[in-house]
Amino acid sequence: MTTKTMELDSFDLRILTELQKDAGLSQRELAARVGLSQNACWRRLQRLAAEGIVEGSHTRVNLAALGLDLTVIVMIRTPHHSREWIEAFRRHVETLPDVVDFYRIGGDWDYMIKVVTRGMAGYDDFYQRLVAGQELATVTGLFAMEAIIDNRPVDLQRTRAATRPRRAAPRVR
Repeated sequence: MTTKTMELDSFDLRILTELQKDAGLSQRELAARVGLSQNACWRRLQRLAAEGIVEGSHTRVNLAALGLDLTVIVMIRTPHHSREWIEAFRRHVETLPDVVDFYRIGGDWDYMIKVVTRGMAGYDDFYQRLVAGQELATVTGLFAMEAIIDNRPVDLQRTRAATRPRRAAPRVR
């Protein structure tokens, strides 16, 4: 995780907002949407990529149309917290193709895994592979019935508000 933040202006934020909505835009379309020349837009995109703010582009696939119709949030507690165990567990989870997101978290649980698979039989197969050879205290699956908000673009305008200096409040006499 990086703590360095790059100073972004309103054009940069508009570029990022448009790319979150549709990463497949041509440079010409993107430039027109944000109000820049194609060359100026391209230079900004190159700078955003060089700074690590833009990391590739992705196509959103309708997984249910491919038969991957079950999303499960898997919550895990473990009795182990050594660096070596964590790295071994990470490597194990990385081998499981059903995993789309994997987090080490704080609170009552230690890990959260988002799994997308083919129905309950697919989840059972995933579960068996997940726990094989692993010492886990608790594994709980939460089954998504409906995606109400899924992969929503982040409102990047709020990043500007966090970096602007605050004006002093007027004195009351």
